[in-house]
Amino acid sequence: MAARLMDGKAIAAEIRQELMVSVAAFLEHGHPRPCLAAVLVGEDAASQVYVRNKQRACEQVGIDSQLHRLPETTTQDELLQTVGNLNRDNGVHGILIQLPLPSQIDETQVLDAVAPLKDVDAFHPTNVGLISQGRPRYLPCTPHGIQQLLHRCEVTTAGRHAVVIGRSDIVGKPMAMLLAARDSTCGPAVANATVSVCHSRTADLTDITRQADLLIAAIGRPKSITADMVKSGAVVVDVGINRTDEGLVGDVDFAAVREVASQITPVPGGVGPLTVAMLLFNTLSAARHQHAHQNGESPRS
Repeated sequence: MAARLMDGKAIAAEIRQELMVSVAAFLEHGHPRPCLAAVLVGEDAASQVYVRNKQRACEQVGIDSQLHRLPETTTQDELLQTVGNLNRDNGVHGILIQLPLPSQIDETQVLDAVAPLKDVDAFHPTNVGLISQGRPRYLPCTPHGIQQLLHRCEVTTAGRHAVVIGRSDIVGKPMAMLLAARDSTCGPAVANATVSVCHSRTADLTDITRQADLLIAAIGRPKSITADMVKSGAVVVDVGINRTDEGLVGDVDFAAVREVASQITPVPGGVGPLTVAMLLFNTLSAARHQHAHQNGESPRS
């Protein structure tokens, strides 16, 4: 029997509806409207699409958005000046640096320049350190979205073996930390996993992936996870978005793996919409944190 589809698009719509209510309640308490500022450097077509989607999503839930466009020739100092201005702007609660950046810019230095309280991507080393200690301020959007997806599709990870393929700072590493943590925003059932992290230097990859109750692919190579690499009945989450001659495809050979797995995410329509939804979640959280910081109130107020 073919695996059940994990409909990230529908679940993201549920989360946006919940956020709409939360934003309205935040405003009713006299708090400022949350605002997300996106910084886009250059004319990368995919980045422009992503930014438009994020702006549209902000509007749907009642969050203000700004777009700061800079030319491809922008220097490191010019970009850092823009980030510094946004850090000082009390009307901006979240700052998103759209990646990739042009080659003349040091990506790490720019991401580190974002104020930790406005770091809604959770890339700043301060926020990453808090995650590693089990006391996160914000959670990275894609891994958090995957946890929400698992929870709402009634997937339990506690006591199960999760295999994460990929060790990027954006997905692989934080995903492993969240799954291995004692608790999550969805409760302990969507944490407490035994986690293996695989990568390009992993020996006998198939032997490891076939042990997985939960397999998360985030390596950026189209259809590289084949049916023989998946244990019967496993849950498979495909983070990859690869542009090919046949259109957008994931890191998983979807048609073949669907015949083996119990649940699987499609590409597109799986993890992607959840990443955007959790960015909005973090923007509201950032507005709460900054209002509390400025007024000596609880961030939950």
